[in-house]
Amino acid sequence: MQPNDIPDLDPAAAPAGEPVRASLWGALSWLRDLAFSVLIAVVLIVFIYQPVKVEGTSMMPALTDQERIFINKFTYRFGLGDIQRGDTVVFWWPVDITKSYIKRVIGLPGDRVRIEQGQVFVNERALVEDYVPEEYRDPSGMAEVTVKPGEYFVLGDHRSSSSDSRTWGSVPRKDIYGKAVFVYWPLEKMGRLK
Repeated sequence: MQPNDIPDLDPAAAPAGEPVRASLWGALSWLRDLAFSVLIAVVLIVFIYQPVKVEGTSMMPALTDQERIFINKFTYRFGLGDIQRGDTVVFWWPVDITKSYIKRVIGLPGDRVRIEQGQVFVNERALVEDYVPEEYRDPSGMAEVTVKPGEYFVLGDHRSSSSDSRTWGSVPRKDIYGKAVFVYWPLEKMGRLK
């Protein structure tokens, strides 16, 4: 019997199949990793963080027109954190729920809110608002309102250029779907929101 009659013992034939199997396994591993990465991104965007573009000037100077931010949807959706006074929230506008607004929470359920010559009072105490520069204050007033249970009174930081709870009332809790947490564009303003 000649050595060439036994194909399994041919030293040149054995390695030929290995590179094909290795490259196929490498491609499948890459595809698996890509699918896993896409799944993680979808979970992050749908349930935890969502990128949002700011439109308008009502939250200046904290947020300006066309800035890009991340909102945290996880905290409010799953009840891991309560909405606090001072939070910058994103919600469906009560007048037209196809539109989203971003404002700052001023009054919590049950709070009494009034405005005198631009000064906001919550439960008879003057609210300290370092985030509203003097040039953005609105000198007008508003009669006292009591925030209904399950609702929140919100205002824009640029008081003289904001459509907010002074005009269309409080926001139901069910319509608030995120908290603004991080500016990612433009790069020079990148950072956590306060």
